[in-house]
Amino acid sequence: MTLAMSTQATRIELADDVATLAGLLDQSPLPSYILDLQGVVLYANPPGDRLLGFGQQGCLGLNLEQVVYPPDLDEARWLAEGLLEGRRPPYRSEHRLIDAEGRRFWTAISLSLLNDCSGHPKYLWLQATDIDEQKTAALELADAEKRWSFALESAGQGVWESDLESGEVFYSPTWKRLRGYGPDEHVDGTREAWLERVHPLDRQRVQLHILKADQLPRNVFEYRERHRNGHYIWIQSRGAPVKFDTRGRPTRFIGTDTDVTELKRTEALSQSLAKRLDLALTISRIGVFEYDVTTRALEYDPRLRQIYGFGPSRTLTHEDFERALHPDDVERVLASNAELLQRRGEHSSSFRIIRYDGEIRTLTSHITYSEDEEGNPKIIGTNWDITDDVRMHEDLLAANQLTEVRNAELQMAKEQIEKQALTDPLTELPNRRFLEKILGNLERDKQFPTSILHLDLDHFKEINDSAGHLAGDAVLRHAAGIVSSQVNSAQFVARSGGDEFVIVSPGMCSPEDLRQLAQNIVEALSRPFSFNGQPFRLGASIGIACQNRGELKLDRLLGDADAALYRAKAAGGGRYEFFTAELRTELEVARRTAEEVMDAIAQRQFVPFYQPIVDARTHEVVSLEALARWRHPVQGTLAPARFMKAAEERQVLSVIDGMILEQAVADMKDWREKGIVIPSVSVNVSLNRLADEDLLCALRKLEFEPGTLSFELLESIFLDDERDDFCANIEGIRKMGIGIDIDDFGTGHTSFLSLFRLNPRRFKIDRQLVQPIIESQEKRAVIKSIIGMGKTLGLKVVAEGVETKAHADLLRRLGCDYLQGYAFARPMSAENLQTWLRERDGQGN
Repeated sequence: MTLAMSTQATRIELADDVATLAGLLDQSPLPSYILDLQGVVLYANPPGDRLLGFGQQGCLGLNLEQVVYPPDLDEARWLAEGLLEGRRPPYRSEHRLIDAEGRRFWTAISLSLLNDCSGHPKYLWLQATDIDEQKTAALELADAEKRWSFALESAGQGVWESDLESGEVFYSPTWKRLRGYGPDEHVDGTREAWLERVHPLDRQRVQLHILKADQLPRNVFEYRERHRNGHYIWIQSRGAPVKFDTRGRPTRFIGTDTDVTELKRTEALSQSLAKRLDLALTISRIGVFEYDVTTRALEYDPRLRQIYGFGPSRTLTHEDFERALHPDDVERVLASNAELLQRRGEHSSSFRIIRYDGEIRTLTSHITYSEDEEGNPKIIGTNWDITDDVRMHEDLLAANQLTEVRNAELQMAKEQIEKQALTDPLTELPNRRFLEKILGNLERDKQFPTSILHLDLDHFKEINDSAGHLAGDAVLRHAAGIVSSQVNSAQFVARSGGDEFVIVSPGMCSPEDLRQLAQNIVEALSRPFSFNGQPFRLGASIGIACQNRGELKLDRLLGDADAALYRAKAAGGGRYEFFTAELRTELEVARRTAEEVMDAIAQRQFVPFYQPIVDARTHEVVSLEALARWRHPVQGTLAPARFMKAAEERQVLSVIDGMILEQAVADMKDWREKGIVIPSVSVNVSLNRLADEDLLCALRKLEFEPGTLSFELLESIFLDDERDDFCANIEGIRKMGIGIDIDDFGTGHTSFLSLFRLNPRRFKIDRQLVQPIIESQEKRAVIKSIIGMGKTLGLKVVAEGVETKAHADLLRRLGCDYLQGYAFARPMSAENLQTWLRERDGQGN
């Protein structure tokens, strides 16, 4: 087959407005072509080239009549001529085409007109979809008269059959599947039931098709039908009578239904693109014109007529344009136009016009030489009204630079938006969003093993807090420069947030290479640098994780690197750690523990264990401390060390505190009813629990006697700042008769001001200070000072961690009021506590 191909090496030139449409169609997945009125391809998008089998060669210059299968050519010409003559709207049809390899195939074709600025047809816009498989199957089905041979629905078409004499209706499995029904599911086949499923806006049109069914050899129409799931789908229905009665009236119909929802969506997208093009021209206030050099006829679109002040029905000639030109600009404009015709090129200029109302406007024009199909010369172009710009800016650039400047501004704006969206403004490194985009691309590619280094700056918070945010920003910029200088061009560096950076290394999984890279970064960041004359010294911790090709899950890899970073920070910082199988096991154990903790809360597996506090002189029980224990269904009773971290991470520590408190109050009530005298119980309270605005409301629901309950607050809870949530709850607790104790006193946090504000009942000396006092004279002196301070403040002092009788005797001599530790009793359940108390009473203690 000989093809009439263009000799041009590049895309055939199109008018500016249609060239814009072509740019939009470059991104469309649907094969699309722009033709001249004789059917010659002026533009084809990549899917269009591939459909006709021309690949990179392209099909520009090809007359599409040459690829239409000859038996279909007359129908195609008839439809196209009707469109050009205005006898029919844009149409959709099906034709057979022959590609460059000689393959004959069916296509669904959509053809519409593109008019010039005066509304005259100028181009044809054709879109085509390969439906060869569907069409072949449909034709095979149409040739068969029996139901099951007709039901060969290889193209995904649903078959239906309606017998008017018997009233029977048959729907094939594919027909049902299109609408969401199961193959064996019953579907009401009455006409009323079917019409009920038809979209209300299509129902009248469908009924008209039904009335014409016996008047046509075949009936093809499209409508929307409600899917079984409630949404609507587009159906293309084809039906024909296959049996007639003695009077020639059809009694049996057979047809196929095709789901064309996606095709309809594609058509809607194409129409939207065309509307967007027109909207873009309208918003930018660009007018388009065409000048016939031979006839001197001038066509202005409505926007340009408005700019010049011409009425909508007036016939224009070149003389109208000349008369509108400002006298000082006439000679220059006409000379430049003559020169354009001579060299058959294009140019831009600016000039002034005088409208019919006398107003002077300044325009920018871009025009180009063109020829129609018969070789007649034409000038086409665009005009912008830039009067307001001229008034605002006295020094305008030359008119031939205006378009380039505007395009440059648009490109700069686009680049700036993209940069702001994907770049960290402080360090100018890619940001977290860009990082996620890169990781997604790598994961889809799966061609390389990939490593991730997650870096966190050591001591950054101290620098930022002490030297200010300007210094902090300088530190981050310095760190970004250091990290960027250590990687190669194949690696990717991003600031993931705060003082954290991520390095992605495609193709690198060698432990030695990764170790060397991490070591170089750590050493480089550890070198001192100065900002505004002030020296700073940084450090860095790095977590490293790697995955091999084919198994990339980069979100998991990033999490692995983060876990390794956490380990490096926990080890003191200034180092790097690799993610290992052992660390993965630890994380899995922590995850399972956290899930079990949540289940344990739901099943109320957390219970109080009680450790007595005794008088240092008489050893009588003066109080109990309620300690949280987890009665694990498999592992038995677990101490807080086994669940504290998981509870803190899931932020449920305050929930556990509340459970222990409720049970302790219930146990106190039970003991009192049994005649067991327990003066008071102290319960540990976490920071979050103490700040809970619902704390006082929850306490009011508990039944306890004032003076029998106290809260132990960790010394590490800072109360030097008067926070409203703490202060209100502390005051409310005290008014309810709940005592306040300080736990773990002596670890270095609590100030005297805090003690005065809290006004606690007593405080506990931390076991780390108590245990060495037998051997350490210094520790003994510290304990004596703390006890003396408590006496001065009128507070009772409890020593915890009392392991031996020697400890107890020494602490008593030092003046300690109360003792707690294994020397007297270990923590025990409520049941065991009762036994312990009975045995103790029996021994006379």
